Amino acid sequence: MRSRFAAYALGETDYVFRTWHPRTRPDDLSADPGLTWTRLEVLDARGDAVEFVAHYDSPAGPGELRERSVFEQRGGRWVYVAALP
Repeated sequence: MRSRFAAYALGETDYVFRTWHPRTRPDDLSADPGLTWTRLEVLDARGDAVEFVAHYDSPAGPGELRERSVFEQRGGRWVYVAALP
């Protein structure tokens, strides 16, 4: 989770794409040029799920993305699968 946040913050969408499960990842991943990711808080991590808050700045002001994500291990690496409802 932390490495994916860092990749978003640095605009490294290739890394985000490679760490997204091929079954659920979108065909195109474009960074939003108006967002600056500033901080990540991992609230809980158990098994294959991670709950986090990612903070950002935008032209409209600061904001946050709250999510509980599911990851899966493939070939010895963890990949993002999807957000839990």
